[in-house]
Amino acid sequence: MDISTAGALVTGGSSGIGRATARLLSDRGADVVICARGGDRLREAAAETGAHPVQADVSDEGDVRRLVRETVDELDGDYDVLINNAGFGAGSRLVDLTAEQMRSVWETNVLGAMFVARESARHFVERERGNIVNIGSTAGRNGYPGGTAYASSKFALRGMSDCWRSELRSQGIRVMHLDPSEVQTAFGRRDPDEQPENPTKLRPEEIAHAIVSALEMDDRGFIPEFSVWATNPQER
Repeated sequence: MDISTAGALVTGGSSGIGRATARLLSDRGADVVICARGGDRLREAAAETGAHPVQADVSDEGDVRRLVRETVDELDGDYDVLINNAGFGAGSRLVDLTAEQMRSVWETNVLGAMFVARESARHFVERERGNIVNIGSTAGRNGYPGGTAYASSKFALRGMSDCWRSELRSQGIRVMHLDPSEVQTAFGRRDPDEQPENPTKLRPEEIAHAIVSALEMDDRGFIPEFSVWATNPQER
């Protein structure tokens, strides 16, 4: 697709991978909407990336309906790219895991991803074209101690990507699933403004580059699933 004519929604767009992707899409000429729960950080990200901010909680079905309606209106109906990125994790071993921890992660990472994809797909089906890029994790391929809530949510997202691809491919809609390896973002840090300094690990910019590169393939083809790993992720 021609990124310069794209109309994109990036969920979780106020920081990390979402913010870097919004910035790169905007730099390439796309019209971009970003959403997040927190208003102040969202407005700051919008000012920095040139995107349109819409405050919303993807785990709230009514909020998502409003989000997609406002996105379609903001983009004058030319909405054709969803970057389904909103998500978070809660680390706890099985013997200590609570129902609330499990429920809160799944409500955003699984149910929320479905809400945004469903409302977006309804618009894309009417136009007989569109793109859904689900941002998973390599944790969705290999579990780890303390990862029950987060890893299981990313396993689920990968399965949903397969289902949506099977349903929507014949209608001109490309569904792609990206699994980043460890990325230096605010994810998991107590201070979200703390800046990582490890020169060997991935940055949000590498993931943004992968997303935009995949979208740029001619619409007659697409990459169903791919991963991005650090070349030499040494601990320093």
